[in-house]
Parts: sequence; C-alpha cells; structure tokens
Amino acid sequence: MRLSKNLTLKECTKSQTARRLGIENQPDDPQITNLKLVAEHVFQPLRDHFGVPIYVSSGYRSPKLNSALNGSNTSQHVQGRALDLDADVYGKVTNADIFHYIKDCLDFDQLIWEFGDDANPDWVHVSYTSPTENRGRVLKAYKDPSYPGTTYKLW
Repeated sequence: MRLSKNLTLKECTKSQTARRLGIENQPDDPQITNLKLVAEHVFQPLRDHFGVPIYVSSGYRSPKLNSALNGSNTSQHVQGRALDLDADVYGKVTNADIFHYIKDCLDFDQLIWEFGDDANPDWVHVSYTSPTENRGRVLKAYKDPSYPGTTYKLW
C-alpha cells in the first residue's frame, strides 16, 4: 500500500526488532490514516525537494514493539504520526539538510535533532498531527551523564 508517491506502508512498519522478537507490527485504519498524513505533508514534500531517497528508520510501532524499544509511553510512533528519517544512508543529502528543510519550509507537529553532533544529527524525528493541531515544536535530543534517559532541549 502506498502512503504517498514515494513511501509505502511496508517501509513504515518494518522492524528488525519486531521480526527478531516475533512482535506483530501492523497498524489499524486510524493509524494508517495518520501515516498517510505524515507521508503526504512531510515525507513526500521532503523527497520531492531533494529528489533523492530518504530512509525511514522507524515509522509505526505497535505498543508492544514500542515497549521493547524502550520508547516513550506517549510516543507518536504508536499513533502512526511520526517518522524517523535518515538521509545519511544514501549520502546525497545530510540529516542536517532534511532537518533544516523541514524546520524552515514544512508544517509539522514535532521535529527532533536526534543525537549526533552540532553539525549533523544521527537521525531526524518528525511528527504531523493536523494543520490546526501541529505545534511546530523543535527539539534537540542528547544524553546527559547525570540522567539515565534521553534529555531534550528546545531548539
């Protein structure tokens, strides 16, 4: 099933962790609708702008898979509203390029520079809810040696 011109449902549900642990990772109709929204409003415009493949390292996560990955209890991945993107895989554009394009040019709910360094994140998390509910919230994720989990600061 296509979620947009260049993104399939299979790309947004694949998970080596789910496969390894035998976890079912199939979204229901409302979650598929949410995946289509993030695909149409964020992924596809990004893909069209750069004209190169963009790897989805994480899309939909079933509650069981999200738990196995130690994901947040409020993760938008469980709702089908978030994608983790990694452009560095193909080497044509950087994760920083896609982060800044989303931040400066697209409507989104939440955008996170995930770890990496000041020049380039390891991956980019982006979510989309709706034009009236998107917060346009931009964060940077990092590890604080004094705190066991992930810490976020406003961009």
